[in-house]
Amino acid sequence: MPSADLPDIPTPPPPRPPPSGAARNRHPIPDESWPTANEAEGSLLFSPLRLASGLELQTRSWVPAMVPWRATNEGFVTPQVIDWYRRFAVGRPGVIVVEATGIRDVPSGPLLRIGNDRFVPGLRDLARAVADASDRQTRLLIQCIDFMGIRRRPEPRRFFERYLALRDAHREAVAAHDARVDVADDDAVRAALLAGGDALWTSALDARELESLRRGHRERVTDVHLPHVAELPEVLPTLFGDAARRARDAGFDGVELHYAHAYTMASFLSRTNARDDGYGTTLEGRVRLPLEVYRAVRDEVGADFTVATRFLGDEVIEGGSRLADAVWFAERFAEAGFDALSISRGGKFEDAAEPKIGAAVYPYTGPSGHACMPTVFGDRAPFGVNLELAAAIRRAVRDAGHTTPIVGAGGINGFAVAEGALQRGDIDLVGSARQTLADPDWFAKTRAGRGAEVVRCIYTNYCEALDQRHEAVTCQLWDRWAPHEGDAKPLAEGPVDRSSDGRRRLIAPPEGWRPTRSR
Repeated sequence: MPSADLPDIPTPPPPRPPPSGAARNRHPIPDESWPTANEAEGSLLFSPLRLASGLELQTRSWVPAMVPWRATNEGFVTPQVIDWYRRFAVGRPGVIVVEATGIRDVPSGPLLRIGNDRFVPGLRDLARAVADASDRQTRLLIQCIDFMGIRRRPEPRRFFERYLALRDAHREAVAAHDARVDVADDDAVRAALLAGGDALWTSALDARELESLRRGHRERVTDVHLPHVAELPEVLPTLFGDAARRARDAGFDGVELHYAHAYTMASFLSRTNARDDGYGTTLEGRVRLPLEVYRAVRDEVGADFTVATRFLGDEVIEGGSRLADAVWFAERFAEAGFDALSISRGGKFEDAAEPKIGAAVYPYTGPSGHACMPTVFGDRAPFGVNLELAAAIRRAVRDAGHTTPIVGAGGINGFAVAEGALQRGDIDLVGSARQTLADPDWFAKTRAGRGAEVVRCIYTNYCEALDQRHEAVTCQLWDRWAPHEGDAKPLAEGPVDRSSDGRRRLIAPPEGWRPTRSR
């Protein structure tokens, strides 16, 4: 719960998905008035920015981290990973943030890892490819993340026979349900529980057990009865520090510490963190580990290496943190010395949809997930809807006497909303993920006065659905594109890697392409 000194700041309402079963209204993509080349050169979007670390950004365009599912199952960089980031770099954004990259040396599927020195050579190749493709105009950060343990939703038989630790309450519930069962016989109790169905399960299982059955077991930072969870404050600063050192050794320009969404560090910041060991409950306790991690990272990499963070302006869950919490945290992060603060929203496990049996819960399927990545099918148009959180945080940081740049994101797919937010002083850097996936050249086209050629994201979250299934992420506007199809002039292109089923290309076509479909 929050401390008494939490500022009195109302939280803007988040965008909401349509009610289940209701007809979906589709918000149109707004018309755009693109700048001429001269107008673009005089804009804030294409002006430079120097960070406190000394890093010079050529423009204020920022590509947030997106997980493309192209690493090996051991976490190594692949040619497909390099192609993915190289294609973004051709468009020369000011900053690219490489996908969430695990700081532990443990299996985590086809996600990049940085938990051991053996990952450095591949990451070095990635950093070199981005520098070369952008003619060293794009700065490269890597997002460092820690995960808590999570299991796939089990079959009921597997859950009751293997996972459930029997308690007296289970035996009592079974006895009340069916007096014929020998409750001294563990196998009989498990069989009775399995056969009892929902009616028995809801009365016999506690909330965590029922969650494990219906959604899969998920660890929390408050599970301090587990030694490896209790010791997180002891081990995470070193793990993050070592990861940042490897990023510097690999040639990255900086790191972004992932303090957002459904993961470990965000869970420490959350109002739901009730740890009573000094690392939870109060605002000071909740921010303690994030600040200790920052200091460990800074000690490893020095003052001249960029250290940013991404955190939530609003958790959008019952009992979760709100904008007032984020403002308080932002002031502490700025005071500590972070070089940039990137603001997101939602994306939590607590309100995610129940997964199918055999699948893992996905934190972007519930209301908080929609708030994180709003679509054209929500209760309001998704364009720039989360900028108001970043604006409030920036005002508070400036009022506290800090100049830390604020990255705003969420549905930015045109020059007007980007430049307007900069001109108003709402943000300092423009984060654009899905739009940059749709057209990696959109910043370059806009700067050259060719905005009419920009392929604009249509915000149906086709890409997010692929991510949910852990499939290679692509955009529906180009993943079926072929050379010469619908283009003003023929485009030459060599062999292109495709998805495992051979149906989708894995990178956007070369500049000059036109989309083959729009829905």
